[in-house]
Amino acid sequence: MTVREVRATGHEALMLATTLLQRARRTHATTGLWEAADVQWWWRSPRRSDEIEKLFWIDDEGPVAGVLLTSWTDDDWQCDPVVVADAAGPEPDVVWQRAMEQAVRHAATGFDVPVSDDDRTFTDLAQRSGLTAGDRDRTAWMDAGDRPAVVPLPEGFVLSDRTQRRNAPHPMRDRNGNGVAQRLGQCSLYDPALDLAVETADGRIAGYSLYWFDPTTKVGLVEPVRVKDEFQRRGLAQAMLCAGIDRLVKRGAERVKISYETDAAAALYEGLGFQRTSTATWYRTSPE
Repeated sequence: MTVREVRATGHEALMLATTLLQRARRTHATTGLWEAADVQWWWRSPRRSDEIEKLFWIDDEGPVAGVLLTSWTDDDWQCDPVVVADAAGPEPDVVWQRAMEQAVRHAATGFDVPVSDDDRTFTDLAQRSGLTAGDRDRTAWMDAGDRPAVVPLPEGFVLSDRTQRRNAPHPMRDRNGNGVAQRLGQCSLYDPALDLAVETADGRIAGYSLYWFDPTTKVGLVEPVRVKDEFQRRGLAQAMLCAGIDRLVKRGAERVKISYETDAAAALYEGLGFQRTSTATWYRTSPE
């Protein structure tokens, strides 16, 4: 099967990355850092990296490998080499080398490369490339049959979704810009009925969370979850999560995934029944 290189920018690159990660997930149930919904979540705000050409290797069925570049800020870049296991395409070391070349070219202030700790190939390549191991995060999964029961919110709070608040400012706008609703609406996996918020009786937003269902892989992703400081320790995150996971399963999700960094997040998610399956290390470089 012929494999060719293509380059894409903007929404076209987003959709190629989506298809690539869906294919990777269909190939293996748990390996790999990202779901297709992750890159769609990253699309929530305009970025310098939107118009940078991304490199993909494509066969007759679609992408088999790619180099994803994401600029969180002008000085904070992320590089993700992705290879579909067992697909006929470029070797991992080739994809890695091309990824480093792309990242060095565009991320003048340095960049991070997250690598799953059970991926010996990319771990070895990261270490041989002179990158420095930095922060670590954790990933956990839940089978649909193990989802927690929906619990009521505390008195004085109500749960709503975006279908009920289409004309209201999006709860995530403060952190992601006024265009976040429009950008999310451009994502094929975004579902406004899975875009949840907790409100007070007088209409203030106390917290929000977003749930992504991928009908191609039957995976549900939880990203993000946030409760504002003044409303924490009242059970709002737990109630939102139980409701959101229930909605994912009713959409057809067979498994649900979440990633996190802190012990507090681990206590919340693992307390709900998520089973930790893997960790990842963020390897870092900086300019000479």
